[in-house]
Amino acid sequence: MKGYLGIDVGSVSTNLVVIDEEGRVLVNLYLRTRGQPIKAVQDGMRHVEQELSGSDIEICGVGTTGSARTLTGVIVGADTVKNEITAHAVAASHLVPDVQTVLEIGGQDSKIILLRDGIVVDFAMNTVCAAGTGSFLDHQAARLNIAIEEFGTLALQSTGPVRIAGRCSVFAESDMIHKQQMGHTFPDIISGLCDALVRNYLNNVGKGKDILSPVVFQGGVAANAGIRAAFEKALGLKVIVPEYFSVMGAIGAAMLAKSAVREKQETLFRGFAISEMEYQASSFECQGCPNLCEIVNITVDDEVLARWGGRCGKWETLRKTG
Repeated sequence: MKGYLGIDVGSVSTNLVVIDEEGRVLVNLYLRTRGQPIKAVQDGMRHVEQELSGSDIEICGVGTTGSARTLTGVIVGADTVKNEITAHAVAASHLVPDVQTVLEIGGQDSKIILLRDGIVVDFAMNTVCAAGTGSFLDHQAARLNIAIEEFGTLALQSTGPVRIAGRCSVFAESDMIHKQQMGHTFPDIISGLCDALVRNYLNNVGKGKDILSPVVFQGGVAANAGIRAAFEKALGLKVIVPEYFSVMGAIGAAMLAKSAVREKQETLFRGFAISEMEYQASSFECQGCPNLCEIVNITVDDEVLARWGGRCGKWETLRKTG
């Protein structure tokens, strides 16, 4: 059986998915990146190999996406390397064919994607401020000594949400502390926080966007039932959370890999043995012009596999030959 591997490496999570020819998910894996993308990818590859052990599934194509997509593509031998907008749109369209709006909130950033007739017509990303993202919610849950898995459930128990300032994570935290000191209950504070984060998202990422149904909510934060309910209240629309909401980028990357391999009839996949190789990442500043670009090297046994980072493309064409 032919399988296609998708890998989505972000600042917080590393996700791996294997799909079959029909796009059904055979394996899905969600790992923490913990600032070590190479190690996370290698750990993920070991897990996938174990999951497929004893099956007749052969990996016939690999796609990468996420902030570390280029690095990951070099390590695994990717057939396609695509940005998160493309990957998330492809996955959402596959699982909800008539989707018109994709809301995506991950660990460190958030995005909105508008599709019409299956085509991306507009999008926006927030990569500067972490207010409302998974890392912010994790921090608040830890501060309140509440398991993040319980956050959404508690929000739904609220009978009178308080208003929290959500435009900045610092102000939101200060406001939450103030509301605690005033004696408000945890459910009311958490529900108010969910409302504030959704308000912030719609006023920044979604500002000026024509948000139409069906609306799909994906990314790690989609696990939070309180955020989903806040979106439905703010939009007045039903919000769909797909079964594999946390690994949608990886699903999209796998589907893009399947299309890429179909065209060229071969794969660049380097096999699961890459999980045992010793990769080194280093960088240097190019002195060739005033741009002073930081060039990244990826090497194995002193052999340069790839270089990137320059604006002119000079270093991408150079390989160490011995």
